Amino acid sequence: MPDLSCLAAVRESYDTVASDYFEQVKAAAELDPLSRGMLNVFAEVVRTVGPGPVADLGCGPGKVTAYLAEREVSAFGMDLSPAMVELARSAYPDLRLSVGSMTSLPIEDDGLGGILAYCSAHHTPPTLLPVVFGEFHRTLAPGGCLMLAGRVGAGRHLRPTQAYGGHPVSYESCLLPPDQIAELLKQAGLVLTARLVEEPREGAERTFATFLAHKPGRP
Repeated sequence: MPDLSCLAAVRESYDTVASDYFEQVKAAAELDPLSRGMLNVFAEVVRTVGPGPVADLGCGPGKVTAYLAEREVSAFGMDLSPAMVELARSAYPDLRLSVGSMTSLPIEDDGLGGILAYCSAHHTPPTLLPVVFGEFHRTLAPGGCLMLAGRVGAGRHLRPTQAYGGHPVSYESCLLPPDQIAELLKQAGLVLTARLVEEPREGAERTFATFLAHKPGRP
């Protein structure tokens, strides 16, 4: 059995910062043009493929889930943090939102037309990523699309002690090289369609990457 003790730190940390996180994180419509553009590409692809609903995994306060729903995507959200889910339900009462973990999705085999993991998988230790990506493959229908986006790096492990207004946190962020992420997706049986690696903006150390992949087969 894989060690899932890291999940408690992520859950407790995001429960702690939930209110300030909700206030500080931008709505999807306010993101930079490249980020919005990739979300729009994903929305168009899953509308076209159409074998099932789209799961926004690690949905946080539901802002990106709502963005997809506004673009006629049949989307629902799931997050590890109960406090985040409660905030999302209050803000978006028409969305379907639940508590759950990417390591064991309560979703049937081949049940999804798409998966979005937006700035959420980086808290997963590298040793657990094969489990998570295996769950992505299991739950995607043939032809279903994955969009995975977040910070990348040269195997850096960030261990902040405070976040979002100075609240104490105990999670880690594991910033892997894009090639390693691509290889792990391939090993899980997913076919990489495209990737976009953005150079850090002036004065920043943030390198952001987006991966589009799909499960082989016809929808």
